[in-house]
Amino acid sequence: MEEKKLLLPGVVMIAVPDQLGLFSPNEEGVAAESGRSCGEARGIEVEEDHAARWRERRVLSLWHVAEALLVLAALAVAGHYCLYYPAGVGVPFSREEPWREGRSFLLPLYPKARASQDSGGVKAGAGTAEAMENSTAVLPIKGNVFRDREYYTSMYIGNPPRLYFLDIDFGSDLTWLQCDAPCTNCAKGPHPLYKPAKRNVVLPRHPLCEELVGNQNYCDTCKQCDYDIIYDDQSSSMGVLARDNMQLITADGEKENLDFVFGCGYDQQGKLMASPANVDGILGLSNAAISLPTQLASQGIISNVFGHCMATDPSSTGHMFLGDDYIPRWGMTWVPIRSGPGNLYRTEVQKVNYGDHQLDARGKLTQVIFDSGSSYTYLPHGEYTNLVASLKSLSPSLLQDDSDRTLPFCMKADFPVRSVDDVKQFFRPLSLVFKKKWFILPRTFTIPPEDYLIISDKNNVCLGVLDGADIGLDSEIIIGDVFLRGKLVVYDNDEKQIGWVQSDCTKPQKQSGIPLLLKRVLHNQLL
Repeated sequence: MEEKKLLLPGVVMIAVPDQLGLFSPNEEGVAAESGRSCGEARGIEVEEDHAARWRERRVLSLWHVAEALLVLAALAVAGHYCLYYPAGVGVPFSREEPWREGRSFLLPLYPKARASQDSGGVKAGAGTAEAMENSTAVLPIKGNVFRDREYYTSMYIGNPPRLYFLDIDFGSDLTWLQCDAPCTNCAKGPHPLYKPAKRNVVLPRHPLCEELVGNQNYCDTCKQCDYDIIYDDQSSSMGVLARDNMQLITADGEKENLDFVFGCGYDQQGKLMASPANVDGILGLSNAAISLPTQLASQGIISNVFGHCMATDPSSTGHMFLGDDYIPRWGMTWVPIRSGPGNLYRTEVQKVNYGDHQLDARGKLTQVIFDSGSSYTYLPHGEYTNLVASLKSLSPSLLQDDSDRTLPFCMKADFPVRSVDDVKQFFRPLSLVFKKKWFILPRTFTIPPEDYLIISDKNNVCLGVLDGADIGLDSEIIIGDVFLRGKLVVYDNDEKQIGWVQSDCTKPQKQSGIPLLLKRVLHNQLL
């Protein structure tokens, strides 16, 4: 019989060192079974060492997982900004120029001085915002609304550049200056009239002329674009469109000369002849094509975004910016801009609260207009009536005083009142409650008592909120500049949204963006 050979299976052992360069306990066990026997004490020590190292590796693994999640979250946030805001908040992605960095410009804001109409000028930052008309303001039911605005800015216009003071107005389309063309009817302003050269006059076929006046006054022989703006209070400005340089200060502190189209007003009527601020014209900031932000955005100079910050102290200055470099990356509350008559900045609110008490009970959305041209805030009649009723029941120490005609509703205290600080503890905040974002994140525009109360010359406490029904509006809320103080407010025409955040408005803060290299990497990966 042929002898069968017994084939023994071969065993190959591969020892792989762990992170510390040592054999794992399992490998040591295999070595022991191969004839390298150790004592029982050594086995216990190996097991304990294995357990300790396993726990250490588990902690390290969990920490690595946490680090990876943090990195992924950061990349997701950065990717969101890169895809939708490559040049800053509010700038839509451009495939033609995906990494083009826009510019931003700063403008000062000054509260209006309490000056007589025949004063020789206005000193920047002087006076008080309590110099207000009472309930004679006209509400914005369409664009181009002139009222006694409370803030103005300074700009350098012309070649060589000359200083001018301009009222800021979100409800006006056209920026215009009083003009020596020659002037037929001009108010006394703080600076000499702007005088255009023939080369500055805009022709009727210019796109912005057609946008502003249409073809109603066009003729083949006309050599200038005439305009006649009539505001809601029946004041008006007549003139011609001009094109000239405007000097602005960039976010980096450099002066830059830009080209823009504006009105050269040689015939003003109505309140424009008795401006209490003694300014040279109006700065139009609506979302119309001829407004200053839209003109600069259409030239690719800035994103179509602007914002302002009015200090809570009415004697302090504030600032305004064109472009998106000064928008905080975090903390902003955003609500969508809704379409409506004119070129106004409007949105919708769900309810209006005084403290925890809801003032409106209609159960439907209410239009809200943000308007720097109105000093006060206007509520629909029902909400206003409920607010006054709530204030009347506040305290026996505060009683209505009908003899004080400063505002429609004033209250007299039985103790000395020198400022709002003496009485604000009796009042509750007003709040506009918007729809929640993603159904979970609340969005509220809150107005503390010190922002809606005014102390009159009689040392009474007056309500800086008026009844919209008195001037023909009962379905809209107007947020005037008194309520806009102490907040940085942004108007993003690119993304069609309005945003705000609390701020002391003392110093503009330029926000740093995502590094350019990271933007490119994320853009290539995510798109």
